[in-house]
Amino acid sequence: MNYIKKNLKQRAAVIFAILAASFYAISAPFSKILLDYVSPAMLAALLYLGAGVGMSFVALNQKKRNKNSKEKSLTRKDLPYTVAMVILDIAAPILLMMGLTLTTAANVSLLNNFEIVSTSIIALIVFKEAISKRLWISITLVTVASIILSVKDAGSFSQQMKQLMDSSYFSYGSVFVLAACICWGLENNCTRTLSNKNPMEIVMVKGFGSGLGSLLIAFAIGEKIPELKTLVFTMLLGFVAYGLSVFFYVHAQRELGAAKTSAYYAIAPFIGVAISLVIFKEVPSISFAIALLIMITGAYFASTDK
Repeated sequence: MNYIKKNLKQRAAVIFAILAASFYAISAPFSKILLDYVSPAMLAALLYLGAGVGMSFVALNQKKRNKNSKEKSLTRKDLPYTVAMVILDIAAPILLMMGLTLTTAANVSLLNNFEIVSTSIIALIVFKEAISKRLWISITLVTVASIILSVKDAGSFSQQMKQLMDSSYFSYGSVFVLAACICWGLENNCTRTLSNKNPMEIVMVKGFGSGLGSLLIAFAIGEKIPELKTLVFTMLLGFVAYGLSVFFYVHAQRELGAAKTSAYYAIAPFIGVAISLVIFKEVPSISFAIALLIMITGAYFASTDK
């Protein structure tokens, strides 16, 4: 009986992880569009504030129905991980938006898979989570594909590799995205330690804390609030892509752990790539096609890991 109950919980956790990935997948392509109207730090701030505001309304609705009484609240003991989570969530989206201004939305979506690598390695070193052979293969493949995407297209892959040391062939947009993934890898592991607490409370702390922090940075560097229509759409995107995504991600981590949840999360970049290629009518380069095939293989090994 306990085995069946545990199995059902794990299946539910897998569904939550896939939902989290699907909601987050729309972030890169639509953020790329919004960057024509909103500056990077301001966009990052509004996305997280949208998550915080949206989940606050959901929390109020649940409170009226008394559906959330069994959830544990954050305590003073959780403060170090909570502060680290907020700081990393300020840095990561700003780095991501900077990357989006310098490279394609499809590239950014695919590079988001590097979050698997950073989350898994940190989970191994800091929290001693087990990493199987299949997950190690996935980590290696995703890393190789990320390196390929970090080199600008120069006619052929072999030529790119020869020119790798030449800075004019290096994609700084990809470097910003990889830095964002490392921040999110650290943040995922901080969130892991809080995964037994109220997911809605975690999302609201992330949303308001990281959103207000990014907003202060945006104002400090002279960025302005966009017009009302753009502001509303950006915050709505933040509620879905960040708020609901994090909410389901935290639920998934309770049963699966940080490394395994990030492995299922690997489908998000491919959904993002598909949306980006349709919206922007981008023609993939040779290096992108090679990286895509390697990423698909890596994601397969991660998602089928037992």
